Amino acid sequence: MTLPETADAINRDAADWAARADRGLTETEAAELATWLAGDPRRLGGYMRMTAVLAATEVEGAADEVSRTSRQAMAGPTRRWWIAGAAAAASIAGVGIYLGLARSRVYETRKGETRVLALEDGSIVTLNTATRLEVRYSRNLRHVHLVSGEALFDVAKNRARPFVVQASNVDVRAVGTSFTVAATASRTVKVLVREGVVEVARPSISTAAPMRMKANTRALIGDATAPMTFIQVSAVEVSRELAWREGRLVFAGESLSTAAAEFARYSDTRIVVQDPTLSASGVAGVFDANDPVGFARAVAGSLESRAEVREGYVVITR
Repeated sequence: MTLPETADAINRDAADWAARADRGLTETEAAELATWLAGDPRRLGGYMRMTAVLAATEVEGAADEVSRTSRQAMAGPTRRWWIAGAAAAASIAGVGIYLGLARSRVYETRKGETRVLALEDGSIVTLNTATRLEVRYSRNLRHVHLVSGEALFDVAKNRARPFVVQASNVDVRAVGTSFTVAATASRTVKVLVREGVVEVARPSISTAAPMRMKANTRALIGDATAPMTFIQVSAVEVSRELAWREGRLVFAGESLSTAAAEFARYSDTRIVVQDPTLSASGVAGVFDANDPVGFARAVAGSLESRAEVREGYVVITR
């Protein structure tokens, strides 16, 4: 019987990975980090804590953290995991600012696929279905172009190298936070902040001031002629909207037509609803994102209708 991994072991490994990520990961190492993170849900928290310690450009702050965490490390065995992180931070403080070379990388997912990426600065990106990212890091900027699709960004803190996500005509700027950005076919950009604060701007409008978004806020941003809409949401709703990370779609009263459109993002098997009244019916539940047929059959049973499976699509009728 294999014993569960201890918190100390996770934190020691997290410190090691954070130090390696700060130096810059190869593609092989990034894949290994993503595999390690996926092995235990506790690992991401430990990893993000250690990347905060390794804020390479905050030299004075890093030195202070070394002093503080070194004292904590001496307090007992539960603090020993700080030693590796603090030592790495001290090393960084000694050599100064990390000088990364500007280069571009492209990451993609197919329809129905999700993917977790560990970027070279320690940030974690989770790609949703049918997503394409172009990442370009330079000495002073971490720039990510969301060409299409949706992604969750868990950003490693580094105030001297802002993290900016560009989607359509929108720039979303963060220092250290967690948020999603989705670029839709209608060119509407959706932003959902899970933690921290982000700044949303439309560079094409020189007179428009950037707007700040706090945790549990959603923004809908259309073209230059449309106003930006900000909506406060609950933490429960944020979790519901992020269920795609586990391959799930959660509905809480959305119309059947809306749910069908959401399933179309994940599968080529279309859901067709010909009855307008039936199409407007509300649906609720947790469903497998890659199983539109199972969803259609479940909904048909609850709405006293039937689901007919045909080649390439499923029809829900009265």
